[in-house]
Amino acid sequence: MASSVKHFCTICEYDGISNTAVTWCTECEVFFCGDCEKTHSKSGLSKHHKTMSADNYKRLPTFMQEIRSQCRDHNTMNEFYCSFHACPCCVQCVTDKHKKCQDMKPLSDTLHQVKSSASVQLFEKDLKNVKENLDTAIMYLKTRISTINIQKTKAIEEISYMRKSINDNLNKLEQNILNDLESKHSKLRANMATILQQMEQGSSQIDQMQSQFTNLIHHATELQMYIGLKEIEKTAKYIGDLERTEHFIEKNLEVNISSALQSFLQDVKSFGDININTTSSTLRLKTGRKDQAQHLVTEVPGIEQIKPSLLTRLTSPKDMKLNIWACHILPDSRIVILDNNNKQLVLFSNDGIFIRNVVTFTKNPCDVCFVRNYTVAVTLRAANQIALVDVEKNKIIQTIKLSHECYGVSSDGKTLAITSAGSQCTTVNLNDMSHTILEGMQGVGPIVLFQGNIYGINYHENKVSCYRITGEHLWTYQNPDVAKPRGLSLDKNGFVYIASNGNNSIMVVSPDGRTCKRILSGSDGIKDPWQININRETGIMIVSSRKSDDDSVTDYETAFVYKM
Repeated sequence: MASSVKHFCTICEYDGISNTAVTWCTECEVFFCGDCEKTHSKSGLSKHHKTMSADNYKRLPTFMQEIRSQCRDHNTMNEFYCSFHACPCCVQCVTDKHKKCQDMKPLSDTLHQVKSSASVQLFEKDLKNVKENLDTAIMYLKTRISTINIQKTKAIEEISYMRKSINDNLNKLEQNILNDLESKHSKLRANMATILQQMEQGSSQIDQMQSQFTNLIHHATELQMYIGLKEIEKTAKYIGDLERTEHFIEKNLEVNISSALQSFLQDVKSFGDININTTSSTLRLKTGRKDQAQHLVTEVPGIEQIKPSLLTRLTSPKDMKLNIWACHILPDSRIVILDNNNKQLVLFSNDGIFIRNVVTFTKNPCDVCFVRNYTVAVTLRAANQIALVDVEKNKIIQTIKLSHECYGVSSDGKTLAITSAGSQCTTVNLNDMSHTILEGMQGVGPIVLFQGNIYGINYHENKVSCYRITGEHLWTYQNPDVAKPRGLSLDKNGFVYIASNGNNSIMVVSPDGRTCKRILSGSDGIKDPWQININRETGIMIVSSRKSDDDSVTDYETAFVYKM
């Protein structure tokens, strides 16, 4: 986007004067007002400099305005172009930062007739395609957001419907048992009330006879007395008969809540699960040019050009017997390894010199990868956990629990991908810590997450496979040259490097998964290679290997560092 900032003459500003700039010198990289521009154009040193109007300068995109011919670090002219890092550099930069970069070219050669190259002439069409792709992708994402909003609404309705159904059913069951309680209580109470009434009548007759017993003896006839005594006997016998029957057995009301209902309260721990299921994207974008040479883009070397050269070997204290299960080169070129013998994360310098033990784990660590800042992720297989470790603070800052064992791990700074050395792979969003389980990645152990794809190796079937981050299979490479693969890594061009343990080799597979080449073997000192990692910025590679040729020695005691 063009800039709307008002620019002032750089020379005049040195004197505290704000004169509006009218010209920009592309070589001096300063603004001039009308008067200063006249002086600049007459000077013998600058009269042939190329200039443009300040208005035209404003029309350049902001990011292009920030590009300078002079090195920002050393204030000298950039004279070279590093194809590996895709940046211009001055002579001092070459000495300080690009000693090991092999593809250095004079900047003048790189820029020669760049504006008239075929690529520039086709860039307008490319920009149009990119804009159309962006518009299509934006519309797609807006549609997806609308879709998941609808899905959320439907999910809420389903949850509410289930809750209402449960409530209605419970209300019905409650009313049924209350009706049953009322019925049985009424029947039991009525029976007891009838017996109570009969006994109260008998008690009243006895009270009457007791109060008039003397009168009965003196005044009643023999017949009246005889009949009265019979009535008393009958009453006494009635009471005795009641005692011998079930009328005085205590009948109590009690309620037994359904065991299924009780188990519902105890066993049901959640209303359900909310899952994020992934499917293949329906987004279709226009493909870029394939038949035109894009000269401004750094050419990707062929597989035959990959030839590593040995730089150094890890040096550890004599009493430290390493069993290297994983190794990783940090952005600052320091090296971390996982020592399975001592369950430790160990830090080495970029020259391979031991620095310190970072963290000791309670469970055996399995794999390690860089996440962001000073944080690395370490899988703890038996614990079903990933530990996030701050290498500078020497401590575990967070643990992530998964539903399956944790074997291989890789990250792009935003997402963690973790395999179970079986058929499961889980991705973890590092922003909200949400988990997505990917099915179908059979037998994948160590993995690498690169440019939206997941690369993994299957040790038992001697193959390397590539999947989309959604789990969709893209390609599989299987060849006798890849034998018992243990570790893998990718360089910046997408070449897949494999530690082929079964034949003491480091193999490289092309980005399309069609061709393969051996770049290191036993003759180079490689013995039972276990792990491999490449720093994509510097092109430095580390390979863990057994130091001894004695087959009885099982520890992978050292690692070799190479420049690609």
